[in-house]
Amino acid sequence: MAQQRERLASRIGFIFLSAGCAIGLGNVWRFPFITGQHGGGAFVLIYILFLLIFGLPIMVMEFAIGRASQQNIGIALKTLQPKGTKWHIYGPIAIIGNYVLMMFYTTVSGWLLAYFWKMATGSLTGLDPGQVGASFGAMLDSPGHMTFWMVLATVLGLGIVGLGLQKGVEKITMYMMSALFAVMLVLVIKSVTLPGASEGLKFYLLPNFKRLFESGFWNTVYAAMGQAFFTLSLGIGSMAIFGSYIGKERSLTGESISIVGLDTLVALMSGLIIFPAALAFGVKPDAGPSLIFITLPNIFNSMGGGRLWGVLFFAFMSFAALSTLVAVFENIVSYWIDVKNFSRKKAVIVNIVAIIILSMPVILGFNKWSSFQPLGPGSGVLDLEDFFVSTTLLPLGSLIFLLFATTKKGWGWDNFIKEADTGEGIKFPKWSKFYVKYVLPVLVIFVFIMGYIDIFGPMLKK
Repeated sequence: MAQQRERLASRIGFIFLSAGCAIGLGNVWRFPFITGQHGGGAFVLIYILFLLIFGLPIMVMEFAIGRASQQNIGIALKTLQPKGTKWHIYGPIAIIGNYVLMMFYTTVSGWLLAYFWKMATGSLTGLDPGQVGASFGAMLDSPGHMTFWMVLATVLGLGIVGLGLQKGVEKITMYMMSALFAVMLVLVIKSVTLPGASEGLKFYLLPNFKRLFESGFWNTVYAAMGQAFFTLSLGIGSMAIFGSYIGKERSLTGESISIVGLDTLVALMSGLIIFPAALAFGVKPDAGPSLIFITLPNIFNSMGGGRLWGVLFFAFMSFAALSTLVAVFENIVSYWIDVKNFSRKKAVIVNIVAIIILSMPVILGFNKWSSFQPLGPGSGVLDLEDFFVSTTLLPLGSLIFLLFATTKKGWGWDNFIKEADTGEGIKFPKWSKFYVKYVLPVLVIFVFIMGYIDIFGPMLKK
């Protein structure tokens, strides 16, 4: 039998850990970009609506499965499922999803640590825009350079997990999240007070429904649904694990609202950093790595005291990435503790080696294996792994949790509601049963299908 279940020391620790898992790079560079694409402030309103009616119920279910089973997602479904059913098959698949997520997230986290170092040492100071772009390209061309920073990110993340649940994961994540909010606040104040920042603020905060309809109303709705869904990291059990570490004192709906609120606050503050700064310097925020690693360093180079602001920005980005690494690594390590009866130390050592080896294909995908373009021209190993997790496992896993928590052949609605509503705080609305059981699964399937159309539609047209 597994050893005595560890416990988180505090409610705030649980909220910060779960929010830390949800708060990641999707909040910080994807959210501002798609907000810009889909009408600024008008998109934000639709996004918040979908967070509440789409992401929140699934988060409550994932926490409930974790708390009721007192186990990692790898065996939680097996513990709760009715006899003779096969829900447990998804457990190990969810853990595989955690591994695949870490196979590329460690590399991107390494990029952020590398840029924090570049800013701190001044190696980007005084470079012209072309040289800043070339610096990022040179990093991608160097497997050795990227491997060093990936290994550092992996050892930092798993090292924190190795210190223990309370002394390592909970305590250090609380420090990281506190630092993240403090640094963000300083950056927001700096960005919104830049000369010319008002244009960025107007674009971001004033709803412009004309612009929303120009980008296509249904495109905007799908984008808001997708972002609300993916930002919370639902579907692979990375939230269920923290449910298994808490007591029954608080209801899960109230706690989930707090976590969704923190996640949204970080996304909104990211926009307040990026939009005013970009538009103040005549730069249109664009997607993906170029915004973070090329556009923003150029902005910092043109600002007074830009090196300091660059150091703070990449510190904040590194905290966001590391909080996700620690949370997902805890889920992976807990699987080995719960299922294989490993000690925490042994599970950490085995996984440091495993994650470093498994992360190498993404690094090589940018240079030695760059001819491998699995999802069409310009794609690489990272895109393939991201597709497996974000476009496939997150929606399918969420659908499984939804059906498991609401159908008679699964854990069932009554058991779910009893667990979700145990403790003080906001209760899960009973009137939502029809919506959660019949409408929400259809919305999840819609996101899943649209994700595949987004990726394979253009390839089929050629």
